[in-house]
Amino acid sequence: MYLKKCKRCGCFYSSSDNTCGNCKSKDELDMNKLKNYFKKCSIISSVQGISLDTGITVNNLNRFLQEPSFQGYVKQYNLKF
Repeated sequence: MYLKKCKRCGCFYSSSDNTCGNCKSKDELDMNKLKNYFKKCSIISSVQGISLDTGITVNNLNRFLQEPSFQGYVKQYNLKF
């Protein structure tokens, strides 16, 4: 059995996901919060600013912004991470 390290909390688990079972729901909540943030805000300056406004850590934001579902926002707002 192959073990992976959770990208969010660092614990080891065996699954094809990027996060452990405990963190999967937290990631989903944060991703929904981020999508809503992009829909509401017209001016976004930086990943650090998004983190301050949403409470999502910079590390998690950087992970999320690499997901295909967020690539449009990254290009639209010219975000650097």
